[in-house]
Amino acid sequence: MDVLRNQELNLLMVFDAIMTEGSITRAADRLALSQPAVSNALSRMRLVWKDELFVKDGRNIQPTAYAQNLWAQIREPLQQLGDAVDQNEFNPATAKRTFRIAVADAIVDVVWRPLRKVIEQSAPGINIHAVPYTISNAESLLHDADVDMLVGAQSSTSNVIRTEFLFNPCYACVMRLDHPLTKVPLTLERFAAADHLLVSLSGEITGYTDQVLAQKGMKRRVAMTVNHFATVPALLKETDLITVIPSSTVEQAIFNGELAVMEPPIDIAPTSVGSAWHKRQENDKGLCWLRGHVNRIIKEHYDRHMSELKARICPQCKDAS
Repeated sequence: MDVLRNQELNLLMVFDAIMTEGSITRAADRLALSQPAVSNALSRMRLVWKDELFVKDGRNIQPTAYAQNLWAQIREPLQQLGDAVDQNEFNPATAKRTFRIAVADAIVDVVWRPLRKVIEQSAPGINIHAVPYTISNAESLLHDADVDMLVGAQSSTSNVIRTEFLFNPCYACVMRLDHPLTKVPLTLERFAAADHLLVSLSGEITGYTDQVLAQKGMKRRVAMTVNHFATVPALLKETDLITVIPSSTVEQAIFNGELAVMEPPIDIAPTSVGSAWHKRQENDKGLCWLRGHVNRIIKEHYDRHMSELKARICPQCKDAS
């Protein structure tokens, strides 16, 4: 067997970066190279390996079957090789890296501002990009290396996905202050008969609430859906819609007294929210640094949220932890 030449190893490193980032530009950022340098390396790969490797798909690029098969064979050995030869600790002050995190907009609202402050103070070369998150696409994003980590519902059973628990959301029934249901006891029948707003990140028109109602032989009308949390307060304040939603996603409107909050007349078992990453990046010191800050920010925020909620708004949430 021929010894792997330095040039071929360099090409494999560039190839791995392009596959991981899904972009020549982002691969250049990851490797601290210029975009022309990465493009030239790609041209050499195509010549040496006699395959197109990547084809344009709109503004993106897609790997060929040859490229996918090659990456499946080399990515873990390359990661292990990098871990073996890189004994230096990750230095956020000098590091230049781009991280992609799959998150819902409610998590962006919590994390991005304090995380940016950390970056400006101690890691000026770090870039953070948000990628749309849904439960249905979460695991594939990690398997395909489309993101470095995600924050969302803990649902994976894969033995190559690593997770860390962050919190159990508290579900509350929310509506405008002068909604007719605020003037009467919120019975199960009145609840089911109301017009409901559903936040569906995946586009599905049913959720946990519908599953619980179905167990009781009941249905509700999902009169409107949205695919992000940011529009919920304004929509509720100006309509007769009600929604069952994790309280932390509309906390500003709740704590400012802009919306009425009630205990749902059904028990909704929360799905734990956590961070997740692929096993191949378990020892990635840069990602460990990022996860530490993201997880800390979320946990501290949710502790403050629950303390405020228990004291002022939502006694029924005292057992949520």
